Amino acid sequence: MSATTLDRPRARGEGPSDPEVQAHLKTGLRNRWYPVLPSRFVEISGKPLGITRLGERIVLWRDATGVVRVQSDRCPHRAVPLSKGMNEGDRIRCAYHGVEIGADGTVLAVPGQPGCALEGKKAVKTYPSFELAEAIWVWFGDALHAEAPPFNPPEQLAGGEFSTFCCYADWRASWRYIYDNLMDPMHGAFLHANSHSMSQGETSARFVTRDTEKGFFFEKDGQRNVNFDWSEFLDDGALMVRLEIPYPRTGGPGGNFGIVSVITPIDETNSACFFWRFRKVQGWVRDTWRFLYRTKLEPRHWHVLEQDREMLDGVGLGLERGEMLYQHDAGLMRLRRYLARQARLQMVALHEAGVG
Repeated sequence: MSATTLDRPRARGEGPSDPEVQAHLKTGLRNRWYPVLPSRFVEISGKPLGITRLGERIVLWRDATGVVRVQSDRCPHRAVPLSKGMNEGDRIRCAYHGVEIGADGTVLAVPGQPGCALEGKKAVKTYPSFELAEAIWVWFGDALHAEAPPFNPPEQLAGGEFSTFCCYADWRASWRYIYDNLMDPMHGAFLHANSHSMSQGETSARFVTRDTEKGFFFEKDGQRNVNFDWSEFLDDGALMVRLEIPYPRTGGPGGNFGIVSVITPIDETNSACFFWRFRKVQGWVRDTWRFLYRTKLEPRHWHVLEQDREMLDGVGLGLERGEMLYQHDAGLMRLRRYLARQARLQMVALHEAGVG
């Protein structure tokens, strides 16, 4: 998008243009919680880890008490990455000049000039974060929403009656196209037709939409518990898609196999993908399911995900310009409209506050 388009004066009451909205969404929808890494990647008192999420460079480190800290990966002195520094247990020490940054972003010490004005300043952005379902979640708010609201996870991720596995992979595709894929149940009957769990069902269908309090279902009319028959989009503190895959008897006890997916943008063309596989199981059934998953089922599920990844690999932004959609695509079309509407509301609020 050209600077002329972005900077041109607006007529009174005019909202952002469609190209501006699409540009706003390239690296993610703000004011949501996002998983950024599996918890196992960040060790207690281990080396700080620098990554990019939603187009922002962040550093993750686990302090001596085991709490994960998430901050901007930038030393306030010379702006070099803090992830190249050392984890001192309760602070990060920059490798360049030894500046020490506390867990809340305050400069605790400047060894090269003790007592300088930089000491005591909260100079490094610190992100709200927590751990849930074997993953580290981070709040990415805009200028009007730096404070994070509480997150009420879906019951499938909260433990209790459900047993989950956190499956993580980076894909070379826009986060929005991966959500499109998740909101497209019909591709299961074609792309995944050789899967042990998606070889049944009709290859034609009519779809219906059913609203919920926090989103909507997109499902096959007249077919349930046969194939990948429905997707549920949820926007409840985080953007999520939930679905179920019916299992044959060889899949063991526990009923349908479910997936909760959250796709976290890395940048415009790369995404961090979290697929929590779950079943509603307890006691010995839970133990049986977990053993069966690790020993037999996990490679099959990664094979299915790999089929999706290969289909989307390298697909750049602007895919929509070449599409000719039909009724089966109503779910992803609704999702696209929803995301654009949310982005537009955020942009208007920022503009009216003078911080857009």
